[in-house]
Amino acid sequence: MTSPITRHYLTIGKRRVHYRKCGSGPTLLMVHQSPRSGAEYERLMSEWGEHFTCIAPDSPGYGNSDPLEIADPKLADFSQGLADFMDALGVKQSLVYGFHSGGAIAMNLMVREKQRFTAFFCGGYPIWNKAEQESFAAGYLPRFIPTAYGEHITWLWARIMEQSWFFPWYDVRNETRLTLAGADPIRINAMVHEVLDAGDNYRFGYNAVLQAGSDIPAAGTEINPAKIATYQGDPLALHMDRYSEFPSTWSYEVLPDMASYERTVFEFLKSHDGPTHDQFAEDKNAGFVSVKTPAFDGLIHWRGNLQSKTLSLHAPGQSMELLPDAELAFDLPGHGLSSPISNSAKAVDFAEVIVQAIQNLGLSLNEIIGEEISAILAGHVAQRLAVKAIGINAVVPADAKSWIESLPDFTPDKYGNYLSRAWRIIRMGTFFWPWFDVKYANSIPFEESDHDPKLIALKHRALLRASAYQQLTQVLLSDERPTADTYSSWQVPDWTHDRALWRP
Repeated sequence: MTSPITRHYLTIGKRRVHYRKCGSGPTLLMVHQSPRSGAEYERLMSEWGEHFTCIAPDSPGYGNSDPLEIADPKLADFSQGLADFMDALGVKQSLVYGFHSGGAIAMNLMVREKQRFTAFFCGGYPIWNKAEQESFAAGYLPRFIPTAYGEHITWLWARIMEQSWFFPWYDVRNETRLTLAGADPIRINAMVHEVLDAGDNYRFGYNAVLQAGSDIPAAGTEINPAKIATYQGDPLALHMDRYSEFPSTWSYEVLPDMASYERTVFEFLKSHDGPTHDQFAEDKNAGFVSVKTPAFDGLIHWRGNLQSKTLSLHAPGQSMELLPDAELAFDLPGHGLSSPISNSAKAVDFAEVIVQAIQNLGLSLNEIIGEEISAILAGHVAQRLAVKAIGINAVVPADAKSWIESLPDFTPDKYGNYLSRAWRIIRMGTFFWPWFDVKYANSIPFEESDHDPKLIALKHRALLRASAYQQLTQVLLSDERPTADTYSSWQVPDWTHDRALWRP
């Protein structure tokens, strides 16, 4: 039986931390590697949730957590960030599991505050020599800055894929080959998304560990139990020969494969006691609400003032982070950080999920605002709630057929072509409507800021996250639409006066 995973935010000073929670029992803190996020532990959290309350925060600057307010953070800064999170969460002590750089962060904190963790499992621990650190400093962490034409995403795909071929990834020699080489587009896509989330911040957690010395305590140190282990094929398996004497309560080994490694982690943690906590702190102005309908069983991501009378819904293929001025907003099903929806869902099914999320949050609304084609979705939701809808920038094509036929496929392929396709679509849509019919007659006005690579990158990430983009666009343009009396306002840009648009 798997345990459900919930997601939460917790603000510490000016910095917001995103974390996942799952299960019941002794609290187990799970610290991810760079440049990933707590998402890498979702499978283990579901499996281990019968035995532990698993807590997996996104480290500062990764996933959906804000970066540290430090220009060049060191390993101790990241471990202090972990300590601050635990304190704000209401967890003074726990079991802990960390993999690679996540293990190094947890190790640093355990050594500095010896009673912070009752037991610690570290998945691979690095002991770098001087030559390696000099090499890493020179080539491992180039800047990751969005470029106008998307060259950065071509590099990113190759870098993620080839780091399973060679270690370090840029040192391409027969001697640096790895035995776990692959080109699995699903695995690469997950890691690409996490670098896109981190942006240029991806470098800092990496660098803090790559330039740090060993924190393994000397023999004779009085400290709680710990074990370091990894598996054949992991680059850090070679570092086991670099370990010196350990405290008497510590041990290490190399396992034959990932399955035996994970069993060893679980058995070690299960054999040690840890405190149980009944409550965990979280923010009240952003989070995730659980929703279950015939077409949806998951979480809807929301942000804003729960006392607001107005809810904003972003356009298909976008996310609520592109609505910075909204008082209250949702990520639509299958968009942003919300869970996916059934592939057979109709427009009314999308509306039903939104209605259930509104009711589960206890909202009392007067207006539902829909951006672009989501003006139609806002109408469906408003009809269900007996309130009014507003269409903002409601550019809904009269020719639904050509739009539906032009919907792109963003299925990951082993060459990364889908990444460039999405970037080009965003660029084209900045200058032309419809985006798929590029000609002077279809030009639309724009400001210089509209094609800022940082903004294009936000839209690009939102489009790639939107697993339901094609589906939602199709059903909104194909299914029965709300009537005119559903809307109190329907607003379109000035440039649309000679375009073929649908209006209620």
